[in-house]
Amino acid sequence: MERTMCFPLLLLICSLSTAQLQSDNDIVPHPAESQGGEPTNVSEHQQTCPQDIHAVLREMSASLAEQRVETRHLQRENEAQTAKLKELELQKTELERLKQELQVQAAELIAVRARSNVTDNQVEALRRDAEVKQVAFSASLLASGSGTIGPFNTQTNLVFRFVFSNIGNAYNPNTGFFIAPVRGAYHFEVYVHGHGHPSHASAAALFKNGEHVCIAYEQQPSGGATSSNGATLLLEVGDVVFLRLWQNTRIYDDENHPSTFSGHLLFTM
Repeated sequence: MERTMCFPLLLLICSLSTAQLQSDNDIVPHPAESQGGEPTNVSEHQQTCPQDIHAVLREMSASLAEQRVETRHLQRENEAQTAKLKELELQKTELERLKQELQVQAAELIAVRARSNVTDNQVEALRRDAEVKQVAFSASLLASGSGTIGPFNTQTNLVFRFVFSNIGNAYNPNTGFFIAPVRGAYHFEVYVHGHGHPSHASAAALFKNGEHVCIAYEQQPSGGATSSNGATLLLEVGDVVFLRLWQNTRIYDDENHPSTFSGHLLFTM
């Protein structure tokens, strides 16, 4: 910038110097040739100075033109860099936008996965709930043939081995125990058959976790004796329900399955 401002000043000085020289040339009379016939030094100086000034002016003009070219080149480079900078700013803005979109998508994906896990858990819970709601069993005393069990001096657990149905597998035909798979209300029924006897009745008692609930009891001196009973119980998970032969009583069963133990879930709680 300083060099650019100097050029007009130099040009002005040179122009003034040229004008002054021309003015001096007009005012000062041309002297006659010396005795030796040679021109004076003033004339030579007047001829040389304009030539030097023009040379300086040409050099300054060339330098100025070169600097103008360089300035235009720098301006173009500056414009190109400014355009690149704007492009980079736009790319940065776009990257920030894409980053925010990715964050939103990641959050949505996490939410979808969470909802999917909840849905899967709900489906599994519903499946388990549906399974445990399907609880029912019914069994006859003897696995095959016919026979009488008892009498005994003490209460004896009865195992009903011939299974008609065991939905949910809550009843165990090897132990005679029904184990509640879910908290809820259950209904149980007992049917007992025996031959009449003057001293021995036919009886079976329902127990919950070792506590007596009810009994099916019948005694007559001859013929057939049949009795039944039932109860609805609130059971917790793991509660055990089973039958015991009452002391000094008998129970009979055959292929017609007159003595049975049954139960089923009414509803969960």
